[in-house]
Amino acid sequence: SGSDRTGAQNSPPVRCKRAAAMVKKFVADPSCQARIHQYQIVGRAAPTPKNPVPKIYRMRLFAKNKVLAKSRFWYFMKKLNKAKKSGGELLAVNELFDRGPNKVKNYGIWLRYESRTNTHNMYKEYRDVTINGAVSQMYREMAGRHRAHPNTIQIINTATLKAADCKRDHVMEMHNAKLKFPIIKK
Repeated sequence: SGSDRTGAQNSPPVRCKRAAAMVKKFVADPSCQARIHQYQIVGRAAPTPKNPVPKIYRMRLFAKNKVLAKSRFWYFMKKLNKAKKSGGELLAVNELFDRGPNKVKNYGIWLRYESRTNTHNMYKEYRDVTINGAVSQMYREMAGRHRAHPNTIQIINTATLKAADCKRDHVMEMHNAKLKFPIIKK
């Protein structure tokens, strides 16, 4: 029985092979991924005899997919000029992408959201490699800190900020060129 143990020690254990195979098949949690996309939608109310050349509107919208972006466009068009989907037309729907998605940038987001009691305006800053990632962070933070439902949030404006234009401490502390992170475990 002693020789069986020594023979088992010399051959590679089966558990290590399974663990190595499991590491290769690791898939990132989809809840941590930026699922928000930026769309540019151009549309107008349908031409009528009373108004043969209606005004054209262009909006930059953030949504999970193209269908929800179109829905959001008609939501705002209904508020702007009483144009509904049935009485309007879309001229273009394009997804917008960042030019340099490999560099960390500062983003400012102006938004309005409805709480349980009132409507609030807000300005928030984030650091991310894309505007879509920054907006995803904003939606997660608003849900966590303010219990704001995504459909109650209206993004008024977004901007890429220079380091000198940032106001929030959690963003400005990352601008130090001599920033170092301690090695906790060696």
